[in-house]
This record gives sequence, structure tokens and C-alpha cells, in this order.
Amino acid sequence: MVFSGNTYRNLTITFVISIVLTGLLNSQEVAVLKYKGGGDWYSNPTALPNLIQFCNAEIKTKIATQPQTVETGSPDIFQFPFLHMTGHGNVFFSEEDAENLSNYLISGGFLHIDDNYGMAPFLKKELKKVFPNKDLVEIPTNHPIFNIRYKFPDGLPKIHEHDGKRPQALGIFHNDRLVLLFTFESDLGDGWEDPEVHNDPEDVRQKALKMGANIVKYAFEN
Repeated sequence: MVFSGNTYRNLTITFVISIVLTGLLNSQEVAVLKYKGGGDWYSNPTALPNLIQFCNAEIKTKIATQPQTVETGSPDIFQFPFLHMTGHGNVFFSEEDAENLSNYLISGGFLHIDDNYGMAPFLKKELKKVFPNKDLVEIPTNHPIFNIRYKFPDGLPKIHEHDGKRPQALGIFHNDRLVLLFTFESDLGDGWEDPEVHNDPEDVRQKALKMGANIVKYAFEN
């Protein structure tokens, strides 16, 4: 059988995507996204390990206990079904970064961005490079991410106070699947950190961890 150039190219793309999806589904690791721009992508160092420990114990995931670090433009992002991004300041995506991240997300990956206070104005501009024709939209409280394991009838919990603004869960969807979650004015990551870092009451930490577990479960199952 002889294929035309376009047919061969389409078959190749389909084959590559199927490999990516298989890798994502079989992966038991998550990663912190190391981005350009000078922002502190490495902030909250105990947050993700604590969330992993909680998920493995409470929702029976089998995630490697230590998260990896991966750069935005690296093909290695395709090894992870869940990427976590945080920081306080500037974010910059090159064209190559944006294309790589877009391909990752539409191929089955999931990115959770937790604003540690101050990254929102930079991030929103850079996301337009990733999805020029999509906008961040507020996620309704009946979405599975608020109900998939633990119930949050009022939506995203407030963990830390900054400007007195309400917490918002903003997302980007592709083919009706939530591929990117931006948690704003909540500071979930602060609630995941070791108790002595922020001295949060245990009930506040539990809210943060349970919301995080919902995010991880949604990412792994969708």
C-alpha cells in the first residue's frame, strides 16, 4: 500500500500522539516546571512532595515520592501526566517553549499553575503564546475538579490572604477537557508545605491538600 504525503504525515502524527498518551498514562511521576523569566519557579520546595505523600496515602496513587524538575522547552515534559508551576514574579515562554507546552497539553498532559502571589500579570500574557485563541475562564463549582474525590461546593478554598480578593480557579479547555488550571488568590502550595513553614491551622492545610488531591486525580484520570 502506498500512502500520499499528507496521509503519511497524518499517520505519523497519530502514531507519535499515541506514544505520548501511552507514556503519560503509564507514568507515575510528576514534575515542577522550570520556566524562564527570572521568577522563583523553585518556591515552596516542600509543597509537592507533601502533596504526593498525601495522594499516595489517601487516594491510593503510586506517584514517585520526589518530583522531578523539567524545563518548559524540553521534550521530557511528555514523560509526566502532571506538571506543577508556581512562583511570585516574572514568567517568560520562548516560541519553542510555548509550542512544546501547547503540544504537551493537547496530547493529554495537564498543567497546574499556582500563583504564589505576583505572577498573574506575567503569566496571562505568556499563556497567549501557548493558546493564542483561548482565554482563561472561571471553572464552575460543579466541575469534577471540585467533586472528583473531595467535595468543595463553594469552589477553590482560600488558604492565604493577600489582597482580600476571592480565590479563583481559572482554566483553559481543549475539546472539553481541562488541560490547564490556574489557581489564583488561594495559595494552595503554601498549604501543602511543611506545617512549620507558614504555621497554618491543620484544617486549612487539609483543605489545601484535599483540593490538591482532586487536581492530581483529575489530571491522572483525564
